[in-house]
Order: sequence, then C-alpha cells, then structure tokens
Amino acid sequence: MTNPSVPWRDYMNRRMLAILVFGFSSGLPLFILLYLLQAWLAKSGLNVKALGLFALVMFPYTWKFLWSPLMDRYHFGSLGRRRGWMALTQAALFVAIGTMGMLDPLTQISLVAAMASLVAFLSASQDIVVDAYRREVLPDSQQGLGAAVYVNAYKVASMVPGSLALILADRMPWQPVFWITASFMLPGLLCTLLVKEPEQYGEPPKNLAQAVTLPFREFIARDGWRHALWILAFIFLFKLGDSMATALSTKFYLDLGFSMTQIGVIAKATGLWASLAGGIVGGIWMLKLGINRGLWVFGAIQAVAVLGFAWLAFVGPDPLVLGIVIAFEAFGSTGLGSAAFVAFLSRATDPRYTATQYALFSSLAAVPRTFINASAGYIVAETGWFLFFFVCFALTIPGMLMLPKIAPWSQKH
Repeated sequence: MTNPSVPWRDYMNRRMLAILVFGFSSGLPLFILLYLLQAWLAKSGLNVKALGLFALVMFPYTWKFLWSPLMDRYHFGSLGRRRGWMALTQAALFVAIGTMGMLDPLTQISLVAAMASLVAFLSASQDIVVDAYRREVLPDSQQGLGAAVYVNAYKVASMVPGSLALILADRMPWQPVFWITASFMLPGLLCTLLVKEPEQYGEPPKNLAQAVTLPFREFIARDGWRHALWILAFIFLFKLGDSMATALSTKFYLDLGFSMTQIGVIAKATGLWASLAGGIVGGIWMLKLGINRGLWVFGAIQAVAVLGFAWLAFVGPDPLVLGIVIAFEAFGSTGLGSAAFVAFLSRATDPRYTATQYALFSSLAAVPRTFINASAGYIVAETGWFLFFFVCFALTIPGMLMLPKIAPWSQKH
C-alpha cells in the first residue's frame, strides 16, 4: 500500500523544484505563440483563416527529433550536456521573444512569421533537453509524479502570455509587453546555472552517427516493428481532439464578445487554479492508479472537457460559463490527461538515449498542433464554433480505442 506521505515528500525536494521551474520555462514560449502572438495579430486585423495558417510556424515542434541527436552527443564544457543546451536556448529565447514584439505586423508580417518560427525552433530545442533532464534526474518510481509537476508548471506558464500580457496590452504598447513577457525566461536560466548535471546512464554516443542511429535501433528492436508503430500511432492520436479544440481559443473568446481583460482575468486565472488542482490530483492519483489506468481515466475526462467549449459556444458570452468551461478543461486535459500522457512518453524512452527518443515521441505528439490545427480556421469558417467542437470531440475517440493494445487496464504500472 502506498504511503500517503510519499507524494508530498516527492514534491518537496530539489529535483522536483527544478522540474517545476523548467516546466514553466518550457511552456512559456509555446503559449506566447499560441496566445500572445494570436491576440497581437488578431488586433492588427488578420482574419481567422490567416490566424489558423500561422499555426504552421510551430513546425519545429514536429521535426525536433531531427536535431535532437546533437544534444545527446555534444556538451558545453563544465556545464555539461543538459545544462549547457538549456542555458543556450533559454538565453536565446529571451532575446528572440523581446525582438519579435518590436516588429510591425501590418507592414512586416513576413518578418513576424520568421521570428515566430525562430522562437518555435528555440522553444522546441529547449523542450528536447528539459525532457531529457527530467527523465534522467528522476528514478522510475517518480516519473509519473514528475510528469504531473512538469505538465502543471508548463500550463501555469500560460498565465503570463495568456493573462498578464493581455491585461498589460490593454494599457501599454505591444513592445514593452513582449519584453516583460520575455523576462519570465530568466528564472529558468538562473535555475539551469544552479542545478547539477544529471548522472549519465551507460556510455554516451561516441560520434554523431551513433547518436542518430542507436536510439531508433533500440526502440524498434525492443518489441518489434509492429508494436513500435502502435505506440507511434497512439502518441499521434491521444491529444488530437483536445489540441484542435484549443488551437484558436483566444479567437473563439474574442468572437463570442469577451474583452481581452475578461479573457485574461476570468478564463486564464480560472485555468490556473484548475490546472494546479489537476496537477496535484493527477500526480497523487497516478501513484495509485498507475500510468496505464491513468491514461484510461484521465483520457476519458479529457475528452468530455472538449464538449464544454460547445456548451460555451451555445450559451454565448457568459463569464460564469466561461470560468466553468476553462476550469474543467484545465483540470481534465492539462492536470490529468497530459500528466498521464507525459508519464507514458517518459516510460517509453530508454535512459541511454533520452533526448533523441523523447524528442521523436513528443515531435509526433506535436503534429496535430502544427499541421492539423492549421486547418482549424477553415473548419470553423465552414461549421461555426458550435459544430467545430463536436468535430474535436470525435477526434478524441480513436486514441481512446487504442488503449487496450497500448496500455491494458489489467497491467497496473
């Protein structure tokens, strides 16, 4: 029987604190692209189809496995592999995010797209090394809890570009708003300089060729081609519907008639507390359920949460309904569903090839957010918001149907 005091001790140690900070640092650039960039461009006059196409700047999240072997192979002197790459990407993100806000979206839209792509590239690169650090610094018994802490902090980062920045944008020019938002990358950089490099598992790749080939060989040889393809298909499908439902959330709220301040205060602040609760509940509950059963239970809650957006589209600009819907989505999708999913990805990696294998898995999971979400604007234009969210709900079903094969309920681990 699990000792009830264990989860709290696990939360209250330096490794979990570092994962908390790095989770926030990883989430911030993504939500800048999803929320702050979207609001900035929407206010400049871009239509819903053009905003949907802007999701294509997120392509580095899909292809990051291509350069992840570099992070398994090369290191930065005394900083090491993980700390060196984290410091480099975090410092570069601070500069790139602030610089992007100095552009004019009316006359420099191509430069805005290029800078947004650079932010996405640096963000995806930071994710590679942070994921590797989390997998290597935690024992297997704490991977589920560590995933919950990471995902929770990742979501909390959305409060800066999705709440604070939007409120500031109603009161000051966009340029200082972007630099203030960029400054939230600095705590992650400071933490990187203070933590220790994780212990190295096995022998690192001796050259770039080994760094590229060995992780893929191990993954395929582990249980054969067929099982490897099942895992990859599940990773693609599990978050598909939920990801599309939130792809144009800021535009959805604005179309309903909410002001940016209402979105910042009601929607995002409500999501903060719900995601905190979901992260704590998800982490502790997963210790009892196990990762497999967590995927079943949390995945079902995640799917139902998508229907909340259809309810909001039907009701209209009701602040109370907005708060309820956002709270349930944050609790069910981020606090529960994503925590189980990230724990599953961590478990599927070999500690010897953490950066490359995890980058492959998370890249595949990012495909819906990048390419399929780019079609969201066109679907909304044809169906309207209400029917759009039922389409998103239908897309949650295929991943759930794969659970008996990927994560049998009878196998509690």
